[in-house]
Amino acid sequence: MSGTSGRLLRLLSLLQARRGWSGPELAARLGVTVRTVRRDVERLRELGYPVHAELGTAGGYRLEAGTAMPPLLLDDDEAVAIALGLRGAAAAGGVAGIEESSVRALAKLEQALPDRLRRRVGALGAATTPIGGPPAGPAVAPETLAVLAAACRDRERLRFAYRDRSGASGRRLVEPYGLVSAGRRWYLVAWDADRGDWRTFRADRLEEPFPTGVRSAPREVPGGDAAAFVKRSLAAGRPVRRAVLTVHAPAAVLAERFRVSEVEVEPVDEHTCTLRTAADSLEWTALRIAYLDLEFTVREPPELAARLRELGARLLRAGGEDPART
Repeated sequence: MSGTSGRLLRLLSLLQARRGWSGPELAARLGVTVRTVRRDVERLRELGYPVHAELGTAGGYRLEAGTAMPPLLLDDDEAVAIALGLRGAAAAGGVAGIEESSVRALAKLEQALPDRLRRRVGALGAATTPIGGPPAGPAVAPETLAVLAAACRDRERLRFAYRDRSGASGRRLVEPYGLVSAGRRWYLVAWDADRGDWRTFRADRLEEPFPTGVRSAPREVPGGDAAAFVKRSLAAGRPVRRAVLTVHAPAAVLAERFRVSEVEVEPVDEHTCTLRTAADSLEWTALRIAYLDLEFTVREPPELAARLRELGARLLRAGGEDPART
């Protein structure tokens, strides 16, 4: 019986982790025959878990939504508390990497929540404001993230309304691949069926995501990594302003203070080096080099020198001095 009980828990976990399984898939995962899977499904039904079965080549087994909380056997209050905690972690994410794990767990949890608990979670989430106000960056509804995560997990085609960077809106049909959290924003990596190419979609610009129920064929994102794909996409669409400076300090000192790679720093002599850097804006470069605590001279572009003069004048005024008299 101990072996059977352990296998039932494993079967229950598999049914909860994915929307649908075929009998042979479950048999292969559990190391048993398809006939044993059928018997184990019947045992789960006797225990009160509504496992739905569909016949035919496209059929299989799935755990219906609205069950108790297997296999942790949580009570109602515990389930609500965990769902709220996952929503908060998905939205704020104080620990590196926890946002994406929270969204995956939230998608799994909300799929099994009974309707009465799902309504409680939604009401509490809408009425609760954390100390410190809303998180930095554009907000994304946890329900939206849960729908996107489930579509990625199940490889299910998704329709939604999307507003691009210019403000133009339109409908999209995509094959979701993965969710990526970057810079306090969420990005959906997906194959755009209408455009026939891979795209990244900002989740805060996405509205009314609707799973179509149609499974998509497996596709491999370019490079094989969703996070790397998002990073390349963001870099490609970002304007870059380059700057060259002479810094009156050894190259090793500059590299340590400025946190740049070796290719960006070129030694001139023991006391001087050349810095070649790039950023999204000259304002950001001016702020970084202003706090180097090292002497430097701007070689190019002239606009950077102008930004530094403006910054210096602003700081003098903030300190109570007249820039015209200095």
